Amino acid sequence: MNFSIQSLYAWYGNVLRNPKYRWWVILGTIAYLLSPIDIAPDFIPVVGQIDDLLLLTLLVSEVSGLVIDGWKTKKGNVETSVNESTPTDNTVDVDAVSVK
Repeated sequence: MNFSIQSLYAWYGNVLRNPKYRWWVILGTIAYLLSPIDIAPDFIPVVGQIDDLLLLTLLVSEVSGLVIDGWKTKKGNVETSVNESTPTDNTVDVDAVSVK
């Protein structure tokens, strides 16, 4: 089993992006951070704070990313409804070639 921090971060980010589990994961992460029961107890000088800082960093980065994406989507919907009558010239037609 290949375990790394990047795979853990990718799993956590994918679960957060799933609307079915998003709020459960956010609430579970906050409960873990506030709980006195940890994987690495906080009374251990450095190791005790690493798991809390890692989860806090993941939570803040993913939730802020979700908020920014939601804001961009909302802003994009407003712009498309205003400019709906004007055609866009941003389409590029390209012939795809398979490279082996």
